[in-house]
Amino acid sequence: MMEIAVKAAKEAGNVLLDNFGKVKEIKTKRQNNILSLVSNVDIEAEEKICHVIREIYPEHNILSEEGMNVSKNSDYKWIIDPLDGTHNYIRNIPFFGICIALAYRGEVLLGVIYLPYFSEMFTAEKGKGAYLNEGKIEVSKKGLKESMLIYDSDLHLDKAIMFGSLNRLVGKVFNVRMFGSSAQNLSFLARGYVDLVIEYHDNPWDFSAGALLVEEAGGKVTNFEGNKWSPDVGRYVASNGNVHNEVLKILKRERQKKQD
Repeated sequence: MMEIAVKAAKEAGNVLLDNFGKVKEIKTKRQNNILSLVSNVDIEAEEKICHVIREIYPEHNILSEEGMNVSKNSDYKWIIDPLDGTHNYIRNIPFFGICIALAYRGEVLLGVIYLPYFSEMFTAEKGKGAYLNEGKIEVSKKGLKESMLIYDSDLHLDKAIMFGSLNRLVGKVFNVRMFGSSAQNLSFLARGYVDLVIEYHDNPWDFSAGALLVEEAGGKVTNFEGNKWSPDVGRYVASNGNVHNEVLKILKRERQKKQD
């Protein structure tokens, strides 16, 4: 299954590289009441991935961002983002990637993130560690004061609570970044480049592969209440583990403040 996921990611990666800077068509779409953009390249890459998977596993379910879904009586589900970071890609910013996860009865067992512009293939299987181009990777060991935080860039969707939480966090961490791609964000965390990722509005295809990658690299991923993540959790904290509980407390205080 890992071989198929990697093969699919590579073939889609070729599509992304061949079309980088040459997008022909851009449309708007609405998912979960959120407006975003989709390009012809998203669709072409998705077709490539789904073809590779269906050729070997025609009986498996597929959940993919652009709608090439398959619903069958299977315990297996492939969760696919053919182009994570579409808005970056459209503007010729090279922070984009491909995310492919495989869940069995709702638990993600396999994850692949491919960043084709940088020729970086991240892979993880449950209980087997996390790898970048076959070399093992691990999260950092930094504390909160030394941490670099990647924060959800969709601040306009929930300004009050997101700015409130960010305001509390800014004085606690060393620095803040926003890259606009969960594939990029979670791979940075898994390899120890950053120490903390907070997202409010992710879909299953955005983070399922990356969440497993972070866990297998020694990190921690939960929802905002500190419970174990699942593909449908939506909002999550991913970290190197050292800073996790302190960050959850900060986010809880902001939610309580909003309720009051």
